[in-house]
Amino acid sequence: MNTVALVSPHKAALLAFDLFSNPFKSRAKKLEPAIFHKAIPLSLALNQLIIRGYHWKSHQPKAKKILIIHGFGSDVYKFDKYVDALLKEKFEVFAFNAPGHGHSDGKRINALLYRDMILEVVNQFGPFYGMIAHSLGGLAASLSMEKIKNDPPLKLILIAPATETKTAVEHFFNFLKVDKKIVTAFYELIEALAKQPISYFSVARVVQKAHFNTLWVHDEEDKICSFDDVKPLLSEQLPKLEFFITKGLGHNKIYKMDSTRDKIVHFLTTEI
Repeated sequence: MNTVALVSPHKAALLAFDLFSNPFKSRAKKLEPAIFHKAIPLSLALNQLIIRGYHWKSHQPKAKKILIIHGFGSDVYKFDKYVDALLKEKFEVFAFNAPGHGHSDGKRINALLYRDMILEVVNQFGPFYGMIAHSLGGLAASLSMEKIKNDPPLKLILIAPATETKTAVEHFFNFLKVDKKIVTAFYELIEALAKQPISYFSVARVVQKAHFNTLWVHDEEDKICSFDDVKPLLSEQLPKLEFFITKGLGHNKIYKMDSTRDKIVHFLTTEI
């Protein structure tokens, strides 16, 4: 990248963006959890990609619908216990693999593409009562909530969301140790592609003006999506925002814990 930047910082930024958006899908075959054998396979078209997902019906008439949204480099198989817990509470459950993840097409993912996928899911299979979203999925779900005009979800559960994209970009370039010209060109590229400043890609920005009820689950020792970005919100006492803070679980273990899952299910089953 540094070599390319000598000729064109913009082209170097394109290389950086490609790397930043690459989940490096594993070629190892993953065993399908048992609960997925009971699902109805779904698919939808998005930007010439086929997005694949799953649907679990409820025996309850007019059951409330929940959408599960995984994180960067993850997949919906990892949320099998959530599906089981939600079905026991008579919810109707949907889960889709993002572009470049699981059995969905594509090799790259970014917040806007993921947001648009969620919007298409809502358009085709909604309305949804709630969304459960982890990591990058949390950012994408937050951005989607701003765009859903008719029958938006009433509850959003964020698990270790990618709170501030600017922080993620800073960590990315600190790791790469590239020329500052590339970093500047990267931000310019983001703004040109999104028609939005980097500050737009902020979960904190969305929830501060949210009209929906939000449960935010985060670990103090999260090394991927820093808890430092969450701290300013803790003292704001936003009326529709509830926090569930843990310590020692990090970024991924947090959503696998029974205590986290129980808290989320309780939040969903409690009347507004």
